[in-house]
Amino acid sequence: MQENEERTPLITPAVVPNQSNYNAIENARDAMSKFVVNNVAGESGRKLPQYIAGLAASGGALAAGTFLGWTAPTDKPLTVQMEYGFPISSEAFSWIGSISNLGAAVMCFPIGYMMKLIGRKWSMLAMVLPLVLGWLLIIFAENVAMMMVGRFFLGVGGGAFCVAAPTYTAEIAQPSIRGTLGTFFQLMVTVGILFVYAVGAGVDVQLLSIICGIIPLVFGAIFFFMPESPYYFVEKGRYSEAAGSLKKLRGAQYDEAAEIEDLKQEDAKMKAESITILEAFRQKATIRALCISLGLMFFQQLSGINAVIFYNSDIFASANGGEEMSSASIIVGGIQVAATLVASVVVDKVGRRILLLVSDFMMAVSTILLAVYFQLKQDDPSKVADLSWLAVLAVCLFIAMFSIGYGPVPWLMVGELFANNVKAFASPVAGVFNWLLAFLVTKVFVNLKDAMGEAGVFWLFSGISLVGTVFVFFVVPETKGKSLNDIQRLLAGEKVNNSEQGSVQANSDNTVQQIA
Repeated sequence: MQENEERTPLITPAVVPNQSNYNAIENARDAMSKFVVNNVAGESGRKLPQYIAGLAASGGALAAGTFLGWTAPTDKPLTVQMEYGFPISSEAFSWIGSISNLGAAVMCFPIGYMMKLIGRKWSMLAMVLPLVLGWLLIIFAENVAMMMVGRFFLGVGGGAFCVAAPTYTAEIAQPSIRGTLGTFFQLMVTVGILFVYAVGAGVDVQLLSIICGIIPLVFGAIFFFMPESPYYFVEKGRYSEAAGSLKKLRGAQYDEAAEIEDLKQEDAKMKAESITILEAFRQKATIRALCISLGLMFFQQLSGINAVIFYNSDIFASANGGEEMSSASIIVGGIQVAATLVASVVVDKVGRRILLLVSDFMMAVSTILLAVYFQLKQDDPSKVADLSWLAVLAVCLFIAMFSIGYGPVPWLMVGELFANNVKAFASPVAGVFNWLLAFLVTKVFVNLKDAMGEAGVFWLFSGISLVGTVFVFFVVPETKGKSLNDIQRLLAGEKVNNSEQGSVQANSDNTVQQIA
């Protein structure tokens, strides 16, 4: 009613407005100007707080990276040198290494419901408990069973972060930086892996595990001060808290009214269109998002990443005259970090599809080179005496290309592709699928190698990567710079006018500059 009274002077020319009327008009115009700029552009406000929150959330990925990389420097100390004082066979160690994948798969569904119930922030903070418990079991392990249970708990915590962190970063970020923030997760995973490789080269297994156990505690202490996702507050009807969250994420001067209104409308629409799991998977947008997500996870895990990592020490040793290189794993870890860092910088500039296409095609080229190398080595080892450099180059190229595209982008896109009303039970499906594939590939790789030979395995991986390239070209849409609503429209078959969106963005940015 008050709003109508303020607008009366604008539509009644017979009344001569006084100074207070002019002030009301100016205030209304100023508010409307801010509303239009924020609502249309969605890009006003500061970006730095969003980067800080994204990095803090990715601290959980750092913790996940440490347990993923832990098996590499601990294999021989535990199985050959028996540092813990009890025997661990190669078969038992393979279970110790791979059972964390099952723990991650088990947690993917519960974390989705936890995020809906207690929020994204507290769900991630709750995962500090299984991570710390897992490391404690490993630190004080007296038998293989304790190590396996510890690794399972580490998988529980790490698997939860793989779902929660991309969801959180996708919801707190504005479209222009959402891709960069999304790649922080994979970047921090690779940093965690490199950290374990480097530290593990100089300390024993127990001290390494103690150091790794401290990381989740540091993450919890930092992330505790980060804001909750405004999406969650709006879902719960806590609009003042949503506004406070946006102020923290966009800056104190940000006019959050338009974005809150947009979120409220989206939430009202979702609640009005509330659907069951079965109904969700009948929707065209959800079905297409699920197919894309599962496809990306399939080609990520069957690209040969585990095989390349498994063989990198042997290949580097071959290039070094048969002597093992203690720095081989550190070199690989460094390449992973550098390439993922590059991806985080360029993903919002060149787009997701380009990175996936280049990544998968070059991985195919790399595994072809490795297949040729192993085929020649199998036929006559003397033929590859002078070609060790080629195998090393292929490994480095493969790791770099995986880390720049198929490493970070699938997880990023899972956070983007699903609508909020289905994300809680759709995103975990992709996570479970990924972890089960990781477990399967890890366990059957040795059998596959025995049946097909090294060359045959890499020929298989190269063929899968080529098929993955075709899959990306024909099936995967570009989500760069699009709002989450526009992505849903795109998946549903509607047209999203990118040129018009870009024009609006440019005009809105100019308006912001003029107002400032």
